[in-house]
Amino acid sequence: MNWQEILGWGEGEINDLRYVAYSYIKQGVYDVALTVFEAIAVLTPPTAYDLQTVGALHLQMGNGQKALDYLEKALKLNPNDIHTQMNRAKVLFSLGYKRQGLMQASALQHAQDPEIVKQASALLLAYSSTP
Repeated sequence: MNWQEILGWGEGEINDLRYVAYSYIKQGVYDVALTVFEAIAVLTPPTAYDLQTVGALHLQMGNGQKALDYLEKALKLNPNDIHTQMNRAKVLFSLGYKRQGLMQASALQHAQDPEIVKQASALLLAYSSTP
């Protein structure tokens, strides 16, 4: 069923929903933001950015496996997104997948974004010395 067509909605309305979701994220109301993104997923095919954001929300809410699932879907659509890769590294560590987390964080040490490099270095420092 094409809900966008039934509702007479275009990309503008979908972007308005994203704006609402981001407003809730800024307020720290993650469960409502997640609900809005779930509605967006019903209305339109998911984008890498939407999937990454849902993964980040699940990470923030402590749902590690769900976060990993969404982040990996996002990386299939956009494998070079360093923010998604960083969130994936964090999730891997949170789930106890230390070796994979170290590999992901190590690869991010050479990113163009200095903030990502700092976060990757911090993860490597924190997890390289733990058993």
